[in-house]
Amino acid sequence: MKHYLSICLTVLAVFTTVSCSEKKNTGDIIAVKPVEKVPDVPRKMGDNAQERTVEWGGNTYRISVSRHADGSLPRVEDESHRPYLDNKITLMIIRSDGSKFFDRTFTKADFNSCLNAHFQAHGALLGIVFTRVKGDVLVFAASVGSPDITSDEYMPLTLTLSRTGNVSITRDSQLDSSPTQQENEEDGV
Repeated sequence: MKHYLSICLTVLAVFTTVSCSEKKNTGDIIAVKPVEKVPDVPRKMGDNAQERTVEWGGNTYRISVSRHADGSLPRVEDESHRPYLDNKITLMIIRSDGSKFFDRTFTKADFNSCLNAHFQAHGALLGIVFTRVKGDVLVFAASVGSPDITSDEYMPLTLTLSRTGNVSITRDSQLDSSPTQQENEEDGV
């Protein structure tokens, strides 16, 4: 019986040792799971439209400005190299009788003569906003810059529209000036 008990204990010890030891499996192949690259779908800045009524030369005009992303324009990138669609901005000025005085769609190319190489290559047309009436012209602020909404990188421009419909675009040399400050400076005050 002693002999039988020692054989059972030996077999039990062998089973315990074999079952608790880690068996190396050389047949396992460990591969890194491939990461699917998300395609760089161009982002859009968001469409925007605004209207305003102004008195100009004794008449009332309605100014309408609308911005839309356009996939047919060359793509632009922000500082992180994320692609964006560039914008087209339509400026429409309507007389009080409903007839159109001015209707034109602007792209960044219309402002290239005022832009440096960086903004020509990487900037997007950000916006056009009516600022004031100055004599016989309507004055608008325009900007071309980084399409990223969190960026403050842009080039300020001034767009003027004469009573005959002629457009003039220049770099804005007076940043963050209110219209009353500009008028006072022009009057020598």
